Amino acid sequence: MKIIDISLPLNNQTPVYPGNVSLSVSIHHAIPEHATQLSTITMGSHTGTHIDAPAHAVAGAMTLDKIPLENFIGPCRVFDLSKEDDEAVTKKMLEDKNVKKGERILLKTRNSLRGLKEFYDDYVYLDGDAADYLAGISVMLVGIDALSIKKRGGDDHRPHTSLLSKNIPIIEGLNLTNVSEGSYELFCPPLNFTNIDGAPTRAVLIQHA
Repeated sequence: MKIIDISLPLNNQTPVYPGNVSLSVSIHHAIPEHATQLSTITMGSHTGTHIDAPAHAVAGAMTLDKIPLENFIGPCRVFDLSKEDDEAVTKKMLEDKNVKKGERILLKTRNSLRGLKEFYDDYVYLDGDAADYLAGISVMLVGIDALSIKKRGGDDHRPHTSLLSKNIPIIEGLNLTNVSEGSYELFCPPLNFTNIDGAPTRAVLIQHA
């Protein structure tokens, strides 16, 4: 069994989507003689590798704690689309992968080749028609190697709304740099915040020999 961490490291250098709360970690107090140190962490709900709940983009929709944990644990498929030249993941690309109902789908794009150590405006995103396609199939979860699944500054909100209105959670900020296309077991439960629009997760893939 091989465990692959697909989460972004969290520290004061972790990039965030413009306009989001910056991540700050500092020592709150330290008592060396007692071998004690406590830190203060300030961050937004969509920091690093994180889950978008329906409430993130759909008024009155389900909050993160209402999504069954089964969505975040189980078989998944990684699609390696990093050789595609399009600015977005398209419906045609997904149709070629023969997506099935109830699948957990992770999208590896050129973002993974460039890395997520800083934020780039021209990241590869999921286009609206592709989001409609996945929502229509009723997949269980969709993840992408960008800090947003939607085009920066774009007017098409379907990459969020089409999925989230069907209660399909989204994982953003995945680190798929060292992950090959194929089938894995995914483990990515979010932190147990209640009545919230999203939260970080420690996402890992498990590959069986």
